[in-house]
Amino acid sequence: MKTIIKLKSGLRKASPFNTIIKTLITSALIFTGIQTQAQAQTDSIISQPSWWFGAVAGANFNFYNGSTQKLNADLTVPTPFHTGNGIGLFLGPLVEYYQAKSRWGFMFQAGYDNRMGKFKQILTPCNCPADLSTKLSYITVEPSLRFAPFKSDFYLYAGPRFAYNINKSFTYQQQINPAYPEQIENPEVKGDLSDVNTMIISAQVGLGYDIHLSPKTKQSQVVLSPFVSFQPYFGQSPRSIESWNITTVRAGAAIKFGRGQKYTAPLEFKKEVVVIPTPEAEFSINSPKNIPVNRRVRETFPVRNYVFFDLGSTEIPSRYVLLEKNQVAKFKEDQLEVFKPKNLSGRAARQMAVYYNVLNILGDRMNKKPTITIKLVGSSKQGDEDGKAMAESIKKYLVNTFGIEGSRIATEGNSKPANPSGVQGGTSDLDLIEEGNRRVTIETASPTLLMQFQSGPDAPLLPVEVVDVQEAPLDSYVTFNVNGAKEKYSSWTVEAKDKNGKIQTFGPYTGEKVSIPGKTILGDKTKGQYEMTMIGLTKDGKTEKKTETVQMALWTPPVNEQGERYSVLYNYDESKVTPLHEKYLTDVVTPKIPKGATVIVHGYTDILGEADYNTKLSTTRANDVKDILTASLLKSGRKDVTFEVYGFGEDEKLARFENKYPEQRFYNRGVVIDIIPKK
Repeated sequence: MKTIIKLKSGLRKASPFNTIIKTLITSALIFTGIQTQAQAQTDSIISQPSWWFGAVAGANFNFYNGSTQKLNADLTVPTPFHTGNGIGLFLGPLVEYYQAKSRWGFMFQAGYDNRMGKFKQILTPCNCPADLSTKLSYITVEPSLRFAPFKSDFYLYAGPRFAYNINKSFTYQQQINPAYPEQIENPEVKGDLSDVNTMIISAQVGLGYDIHLSPKTKQSQVVLSPFVSFQPYFGQSPRSIESWNITTVRAGAAIKFGRGQKYTAPLEFKKEVVVIPTPEAEFSINSPKNIPVNRRVRETFPVRNYVFFDLGSTEIPSRYVLLEKNQVAKFKEDQLEVFKPKNLSGRAARQMAVYYNVLNILGDRMNKKPTITIKLVGSSKQGDEDGKAMAESIKKYLVNTFGIEGSRIATEGNSKPANPSGVQGGTSDLDLIEEGNRRVTIETASPTLLMQFQSGPDAPLLPVEVVDVQEAPLDSYVTFNVNGAKEKYSSWTVEAKDKNGKIQTFGPYTGEKVSIPGKTILGDKTKGQYEMTMIGLTKDGKTEKKTETVQMALWTPPVNEQGERYSVLYNYDESKVTPLHEKYLTDVVTPKIPKGATVIVHGYTDILGEADYNTKLSTTRANDVKDILTASLLKSGRKDVTFEVYGFGEDEKLARFENKYPEQRFYNRGVVIDIIPKK
């Protein structure tokens, strides 16, 4: 008898849990291959959908544990059942919401949820094998938070499960004692379980991966999402009596449909795919007359309402200009060269001298306008108290040095600023992001302190005028154009050879257009003829050369030539100016453009993120400003202005400011407008 029972046990099938693991591993390998191929062919100018609708289907791998013996009022079996397993169906609709650049989103799925299974066979006191199977079914509602840790197609989700019971049937059969095979077999007993909980509240966690079945360039998107989730036994006891509970592993896939929004990308973002046997690259040079010096520029320099603090310190950094009390009477905004920061050097030193005097500019303006009140809001990852300590150090300086009443200055501390920088780049940028968010924001409601048309807690302060000599303006740069370089070359360089055979090398470059100051090539020479050779390294490892000859000469403009310069600053990773900055461009900058002038618009970014992305972003910013100015001029019936647009990205050779400190990086996120009068 015992031998027969062991034989039946030995014929039992392999555990469903092992089958799950094998299936998931195989599926993941297949899906990864499909996704890699799909991504390699993706090139989209369609915004990705935020809302997704579809259906989800999966298998519930149910694992029974605990004890059950009393099936209902009419049937209590001789021996309790303890463990079991089974596979049930899950099927229902799905709604998801998440934005393409966000980690967080929301999921909602509901539908039919089957928790059927079969208990492990037991022996009753008569040494008779007994079997019990159940058909538990629910209508389930499962809202979840969606989290994409890498802002990719991989995501995690978690949330509650609300399940309403719709089926609670069972089948029980006590077989005959194998030692007495001549007995009549007992019939199956079918019925409904008693004391079944009508509503179950439990939880679930899971992970999934979105596989794009349609190109991202299409407005209508289709996504297949394989997933696996775990629903622990907590809260999943199907009955209000005994100790039976169910743990479920669900594996399946969702098919989702979304529709993106069409938008018109800037010219730099549009790509035309042309299939040709061998791509050709054209090399050309634009070499205008070089202007080494002597162009004076009156610049309206914006003043950010931020003071940045070093990590781990609540004292005002030494790079800011801090006056003694006896120096306050001599301080004037239009003579900031008298109060220069310590050890200030590098590009745009005069402009940074303005910014590093921001506390003195603020104190001077508050003394002249005794009704002005401000609030200093410190932002620190270390917490509110650390942020407030930073704000208090600025208040102490303004009160002790400029004699401002302390009641006019409120202080506050927060863990992060109202307009924090995000992470567009990789993890290597996180330290720089933290530096930029550790700051004190100067807030005020007084319009006499703020830039024209600006308001709100993040509004810049009134700009300062700076008169300076501009070296190597943009209209003196030499431009190398290699049309088709992105398709044909992995990189390219330029060799400039003068008549004496001296060779200078520039590069390597990966873009199609590069501008460098003409003085970089000529040096101290007033003119010269150069043989320019473009050397391209093709993607299959070969080398190509194309040569052009160019005549370059320095030209000194009239000493009294003077241009106007304005700047518009952008927030992190933004390419559109705010409506208030748009009004500044139309109402303040446009009227300053004389007839027949040339307007040079050049955009920049900081060093956070990928270089190619930043080049496109800076060009988009420059075109944004150019379009606003063009539209404003057309409203006045003017078509006499020539525009030149450049996007220099994060190129540190061309950036106005360095990127050592957060204030320099913030000033690099902007567009500069040079207005050159007609000669």
